[in-house]
Amino acid sequence: MATKPPKGDPVQDAPQVAGPKHAAAGLPAIGHTLRIAQQQMGVKRTALTLLRVNQKDGFDCPGCAWPEPEHRHAAEFCENGAKAVAEEATLRRVTPEFFATHPVADLAGRSGYWLGQQGRLTHPMYLPEGGEHYEPVTWERAFDIVAEEITALGSPDEALFYTSGRTSNEAAFLYQLFARELGTNNLPDCSNMCHESSGSALSETIGIGKGSVLLEDLYKADLIIVAGQNPGTNHPRMLSALEKAKANGAKIISVNPLPEAGLERFKNPQTPQGMIKGAALTDLFLQIRIGGDQALFRLLNKLILEAEGAVDEAFVREHTHGYEEFAAAARDADWDQTLTATGLTRAEIEETLRMVLASRRTIVCWAMGLTQHKHSVPTIREVVNFLLLRGNIGRPGAGVCPVRGHSNVQGDRTMGIFERPAPAFLDALEKEFGFAPPREHGYDVVRAIRALRDGEAKVFFAMGGNFVSASPDTEVTEAAMRRARLTVHVSTKLNRSHVVTGARALILPTLGRTERDLQGGGEQFVTVEDSMGMVHASRGRLEPASAHLLSEPAIVCRLARRVLGTGSKVAWEDFEKDYATIRDRIARVIPGFENFNARVADPGGFALPHAPRDERRFPTATGKANFTAAPVEYPALPEGRLLLQTLRSHDQYNTTIYGLDDRYRGIKNGRRVVLVNPEDARTLKLAEGSYVDLVSEWKDGVERRAAGFRVVHYPTARGCAAAYYPETNVLVPLDATADTSNTPASKSVVVRLEQSATD
Repeated sequence: MATKPPKGDPVQDAPQVAGPKHAAAGLPAIGHTLRIAQQQMGVKRTALTLLRVNQKDGFDCPGCAWPEPEHRHAAEFCENGAKAVAEEATLRRVTPEFFATHPVADLAGRSGYWLGQQGRLTHPMYLPEGGEHYEPVTWERAFDIVAEEITALGSPDEALFYTSGRTSNEAAFLYQLFARELGTNNLPDCSNMCHESSGSALSETIGIGKGSVLLEDLYKADLIIVAGQNPGTNHPRMLSALEKAKANGAKIISVNPLPEAGLERFKNPQTPQGMIKGAALTDLFLQIRIGGDQALFRLLNKLILEAEGAVDEAFVREHTHGYEEFAAAARDADWDQTLTATGLTRAEIEETLRMVLASRRTIVCWAMGLTQHKHSVPTIREVVNFLLLRGNIGRPGAGVCPVRGHSNVQGDRTMGIFERPAPAFLDALEKEFGFAPPREHGYDVVRAIRALRDGEAKVFFAMGGNFVSASPDTEVTEAAMRRARLTVHVSTKLNRSHVVTGARALILPTLGRTERDLQGGGEQFVTVEDSMGMVHASRGRLEPASAHLLSEPAIVCRLARRVLGTGSKVAWEDFEKDYATIRDRIARVIPGFENFNARVADPGGFALPHAPRDERRFPTATGKANFTAAPVEYPALPEGRLLLQTLRSHDQYNTTIYGLDDRYRGIKNGRRVVLVNPEDARTLKLAEGSYVDLVSEWKDGVERRAAGFRVVHYPTARGCAAAYYPETNVLVPLDATADTSNTPASKSVVVRLEQSATD
């Protein structure tokens, strides 16, 4: 049966440490999944709910954005997806009585884990200026409060409208429509903190900021390179696709500073053989130094150019631009510089080249390990160069595959959640709705925090997410949020962003993916877009956690009616009653969604058009795929320092903490650990089990400290360390961002380790 939430925060000051695992999933994953699900939902609700996850007539998992195969298992979910569903479909409730018992100051002292474990929010809650407790408020009064603060602004650009990747296509389209009719492009979103670098690099080079492969392409590939990604924890269902690719003859190269269990061996819980033995996935593991990926791909490109017959000259001649300048830069690649930047051996790089040249169809997959560095955009451009050289874009079984994190983060961007919208998109909005949207670019996440800090933004409205915990430079971010006049969060569960507030604050509880959505026009469904551009429906079946919840589309529609009044050009009331009317308008505004309602009625959904993949047509400024030539960069590491990457534990999804273990890395009952190579630890005199403070060093000279981390000797790349976020976000300077994309550089933080005062 379901259990009650913890009353007190668990003690985390003595984590237990064992060796890392060398296989993922299997029986332990099943056992852990069922235990967590039953604690949150009970036995019957667990069975009824999990069997609808990712099914054609069910709901889309609120976790990652990995696509579903055409033929689905009865249990088409992974361990971490089940945890996400369990926490949404939990029987635990956060009621007005909870807030009456716990003042905001008390909640602010609790861990994110404790806050999340309390359950589903049931009522709109309001923290008045000077108040100590959130108190219940009607929906009408809540919208009045937002309207009061927005209409008091000197300009619409003093409001910020943040979006989480959980938001459906329908809600996202309405949200950006509201913001733009109000008069601002201030639409920061979680993409700004993760795959913005991918979008920036791909838009410039191939003309579309999305991956160019479908799930079936993985099954046809000869070679799959997985760089800067840990699918065993972050996208576990990807392991099934890699297993199938291996069975079809593919080779896999893993490029990562850490060995990851999921890429070593996958024990597929769907098959008896998988449960017992599993499948080895990685053929070659390149334990690269943090930030060395651009240097690696640049040298590989030089070696491809030097190999007779290796370049697809016909493809290069017909479909690309900038080849000569790129080739000149690639030929200058230096072996010694590359070995220093990567930490790899010459033999490892030569073996990589052999595998590359033996492959006719190559896919490169990546995630945050490539996107969160100062030089992330040129790194991803170099990956594109690597694929273009051998004609590996627009060919079955080949292409770019940025693996998105949250379940509809890509769909939100497609719907117009972007602070720098394309003129063609704004033109289409104006034609369809009859108002002139603003043309001046808005704030992304980093610029939004600066605007709050500097008093240039006064209202912060978040459609989902946990902005405070997800953002860099925690102390700066929290101080900035507290300068706001009003902070508003549309949420299903409690998180830290609810207790770091402006002068006034609202929590607006919303329906989850698992829940039935009844409106005036009857039962509704929403749609999402996965990481590979497939769009499909999502239908919740559970009764809502409370009768006081509103859906995200309903919240936006009612807010817009209250703020914009009778002068609005948009039929907000019609949209709230019937989401099909929203999709009709999307179909007329966004290319690829023509006849949206009819096409999404197909149980498997439909694929959005992708010109490079479908036609080998590249909608760039040159009309061709663009080779690029940028100087090779990699992080400098002063003597006595380590290069820190922030990462997730296995009991975590983004900022949501499901538990205090990281099973695959051998960590139990604690999160404040720092993983350090044993040789580095000996050099720095860091004993296993000792406690240190992590202190980041950056050019502004500000001390940023994360105190009390247990040292764990771990097989990381030399000179590199790793620790979990959000605990280490405090170390990431707000202004330390990727060139072009402005994404926080959370994967290459120079740190020194000092003995903790408590050790």
